[in-house]
Amino acid sequence: MSGAADILVVDDSPSKRYVITSWLRRDGHRVTEAATGAEALALLHDAATPTELVVLDVRLPDIDGFEVAERIKEDPRTAAVPVIHISATAVHAVDRTQGLTRGADAYLAEPIDPDELLATVGALLRYSRARHRAERLAGRLTRLVETTAAINAATSLPQLLRLGAAGAARVFDGPAAVAAASPETGALAVQVDAVAALPVVRPASRVEFEVDPLGGRPGTELFGQDGGPWWDAPVCRVVARAKQGREPLHIVVPAAGFGDDDADVLRQLGQAMALAVEALRSYDEERRTALTLQRSMLPPSLPPVPGYDVAVRYRPAGDHAYVGGDFYEIVAVQGHVVAAIGDVAGHSLRAATIMAEVRHALRAYLAEDHAPGLTLERLNRMMLRFLPEEIVTMCLLRIELSTGAIRMANAGHPPPLLVAGSDVRLVEGRVALLGVPTPHDAETQFVLGRGESLVLVTDGLIERRGYTFNQGLERLQAALVAGMSRDAGAVDLEAVCDALLAGLGEDTDDDVALLVIRRGISG
Repeated sequence: MSGAADILVVDDSPSKRYVITSWLRRDGHRVTEAATGAEALALLHDAATPTELVVLDVRLPDIDGFEVAERIKEDPRTAAVPVIHISATAVHAVDRTQGLTRGADAYLAEPIDPDELLATVGALLRYSRARHRAERLAGRLTRLVETTAAINAATSLPQLLRLGAAGAARVFDGPAAVAAASPETGALAVQVDAVAALPVVRPASRVEFEVDPLGGRPGTELFGQDGGPWWDAPVCRVVARAKQGREPLHIVVPAAGFGDDDADVLRQLGQAMALAVEALRSYDEERRTALTLQRSMLPPSLPPVPGYDVAVRYRPAGDHAYVGGDFYEIVAVQGHVVAAIGDVAGHSLRAATIMAEVRHALRAYLAEDHAPGLTLERLNRMMLRFLPEEIVTMCLLRIELSTGAIRMANAGHPPPLLVAGSDVRLVEGRVALLGVPTPHDAETQFVLGRGESLVLVTDGLIERRGYTFNQGLERLQAALVAGMSRDAGAVDLEAVCDALLAGLGEDTDDDVALLVIRRGISG
């Protein structure tokens, strides 16, 4: 026997139905009976009455058995159900040919030998179940590939777990739950109670899964905020990790109807999700390291600058982009202040380390009290010798506090903007970027009047898709006119910085540094 099956026997003769159903039931099958073709089709379409095989008489009082078989095979819901024709009258070759041509999978002429019937039933069930298993596995593997593609595009752990839980529900056609942890989010669990249901994210106060992927015990030890079970039924689970020592990823699905093929698919899904989580963790670790380094290289506080107001901002690139090399510097010495803003080309941990090297060199040259042009010239020589593959932009200012006189050297950086009431103009005068073997000692001189402000930014606040560089500068000028054209002494520079970041710094994949210096009205 191929295993118990749900079989529909269709015959208008009660005695024939009794004999056939008796044989089938003694063989362990579950049998439903129908006396007409219409009744048989109705039972087949009733989802509450599953049917794996039909034993169908050719001569029926309402619908010809050939037509019933044809309808069964034409309906996508029942096309895969095997049909065995039986007949005491339609026994000729032409009858058998018509029956097999119009949808039957086997044809038996009466008198029927019980062993032959049971052997035919067993053979067709084996074939049907193998086909169903292959189609089911192919469908699950297709959805596994789709889920793997989706989770590898995730940019955060909560998003990855939501996609993974929804994908697991689709793969296994039912509820699913996943859990994992990261330093940023802590332990998170995501539950999907049905294939089309929305994932529910919750903190995971405990994770008590067995490593055995098919523990099969009731789900009373599953993780959850209050520790309660999610499903009061046996579950199948997998615990996967990409590296030893890492927090594992957990996937749980109900165990009903779960077979060896399903266990293999579940393990593949678990490993795919574990690798995706590991990729996110590695990315986050590199980014945290780079951000820590980058922030440690920025001034921890601003020095007092008598008679001037200074505001700065540094905002790293978006949460899911690499960090960059933007920086600023403020150094106050006797009688003047030196301000610098710069940007190392690229977005990576290396860009942050290059920024640190350049900033340390800058501070060393500033300690020697060199003019801005000479300082940039020395920085350029240093880069050509020790960092020959790198490119850096930098704008360096030396401001005489008593007069507001400024000497500026600009190595390929966006020009500063001088704000005097509603008049906002660019301070031009640039030489090549640092890292290019040309002279860099040229300077531009101008005066910062009382109440006037100087705004220096990195290109992350200017460049945007859909805008040219000059259009970005025009947008920045317009924002400064709107935000700083009031009474100069009444403008809050901190609020100006926040407004610039909010208005111009959105939807950027670049980091941003911002430096605003305002000379007081009196004093």
